[in-house]
Order: sequence, then C-alpha cells, then structure tokens
Amino acid sequence: MEKITSKDGINIRYLRLGKGTPVIFLHGWTSSSIGWLPFASELADQHEVYCWDARGHGGHEIAEGASTHVRDMASDLQQLIEYHQLENVTLVGHSMGALTMWQYIRDFGCDKLSGVCIIDQSPKLVTDDHWHNGIYGNFNQAANTRFISKLREDFAEGLLQLVANGYNRKSYENYQQNARGFQQLREHLRTLESEPLVKCWESLTAADYRDVLPQICVPALLIYGDESQFYSADVAEYVRRNIPLADLHTYENSDHSPQLWHRDRFVYDLRTFVTRLQS
Repeated sequence: MEKITSKDGINIRYLRLGKGTPVIFLHGWTSSSIGWLPFASELADQHEVYCWDARGHGGHEIAEGASTHVRDMASDLQQLIEYHQLENVTLVGHSMGALTMWQYIRDFGCDKLSGVCIIDQSPKLVTDDHWHNGIYGNFNQAANTRFISKLREDFAEGLLQLVANGYNRKSYENYQQNARGFQQLREHLRTLESEPLVKCWESLTAADYRDVLPQICVPALLIYGDESQFYSADVAEYVRRNIPLADLHTYENSDHSPQLWHRDRFVYDLRTFVTRLQS
C-alpha cells in the first residue's frame, strides 16, 4: 500500500488502481479498504481509483492517544487529494464514509469534486424530540451512551447487537441463532483495537451534517437499502430532498450495505453516474 503522513504524524495507507478521472472510496466504521477492492477493480479500466484505510482502521498501528475524529479523517482526505493534485474527484462514501465526505465538504467545499455517491447514511445518527431520522428512528443520547459503555465492555458483542436490534428482522434472527456470518464478524471484530474505534464513534455520533446537505453543489447518487438495519425510507427521502442535485436509488432486499447485495447493479449505477459527470 502507498501512504501519506497526516499533519499530526499518522500514516494513512491506501491502494491506487488504474488511470483516468479519480474516484475515491471511503469505507464504513470498523471496515477497511478491502471491502471496496472488488468495486475498485471494476472501475480501474477507466478511472484512477483510491481505496484508503481511514485512521484507526485497517489493522494498522496507531499511537496511543492519536485522534480518530471524523474532522481529522476529512483533513486526511483533503491531504490525499492535494498530494496527488486531484481534480474532478468522485467521492463514494458508505456509512462512516458518507459522514467523512460531509465533514470534508463542510471544511473544504466542493471545488475539487465532480460528484458524490452516498450509501445508506443519515446526516445525524442520534435522535431527539425533533429529529427521528437517525439510527432506528429512536436512538437518543441516552441510548448512545449505553451503547458506548457496552462497546468498552465488549466491543464485538456491542456492535453485533447494534446490527441485530434494528429494522432488519433477518439480522435479528441470525444473531439469535448465532449464524455463521455473525460468528465470522465477531471473530474479526475481536481482532481490532477497540478504543480508537470507540473514540471515532463518539465523534460520529456528535456530528450533525443536516446543514451540509444543501451545500452539496455537485450531482449526488444516493444508494439506500430498503431493509437497512439502521435507517428507514424516510432517511433516504430526507437526504434526497435536501441535496439539490440528488438521484435516489433504493435497492430491494438489501440492508445497510446495499452494494454488497446488488454488486453488478451498483457497479453499473456508479459507472453510469461517473461517466455522466464527465460528459
């Protein structure tokens, strides 16, 4: 993997494939560049594709006390774009990757961007009496505080329970049956250094990007799952209504990772979107 060194001294590692107009894939919380590689490979025939491991992710060592705040992730992204002198970038953000994208746009604007692809994410995770389009439609600050305590007690199980206890009935049943997929995910999560990820989660759940959505002045491809564990259809509609040039695609029978359930469709939709941005 290639690397750049962030302004606060953290090595940010990434893979770079292909030649052409740039596409940067931003992964979700606890994930890594690996999840994007099959899609990056599909686009690398026409595009220069970047897949990074955000700070605190990807199994790379990080110094004790180093920041994993979403604001610093956005700064890392700006540094990556500057380092490679990129223009007309398409950002593709899933989950935390979308939050990183929104923080980037808040801090640095859209001047370097030609378009964005947002996958199954709310602009504000924590709900309150006036905001119901966060996690579960009912995940207030008290619930988040309990969840963070659970993460520090047993990171893997806390995260699996967050996945299981949402809208998707199949996820709940699979968790109760300790299905193989949950076993594998539990084993993986137990290999991760949890405290940097918990600190990251604290920053993500403190953020509110509702004001950023109307500032997105480039075309936006929205991909949402109709059986997302975390977000209702109202979330997707809210995001669509508040981004001026948004096009919403809802993928049937898919959860918080709709790109994994409809791989070919996602590649087609993303390739078509990026091609139109160039015309």
